[in-house]
Amino acid sequence: MEHIGALQAVVTADEFDREPTAAELDAIDVEMPLISAEVELLDAQIIALDRVPNEMDARRVRRAHRRVLAARRSLANRDGATSPEVA
Repeated sequence: MEHIGALQAVVTADEFDREPTAAELDAIDVEMPLISAEVELLDAQIIALDRVPNEMDARRVRRAHRRVLAARRSLANRDGATSPEVA
């Protein structure tokens, strides 16, 4: 029986089987404040769903939502400042 293991690695190699590039990791680092804010908002919403929401839960959700909006604004302003203008 012929061993074809080495040949299969070439055939089954997929684009998704690689490590992220430095550029992809840098993009994730740039978006990390937004990602963290969205996770915090999701946590606040889950806490509010888990029980009868009270005023503190509502404040927590509003505060988290404001952080998401601020992070999105900051990211949009950053992208706008670094993007070349289109004539």
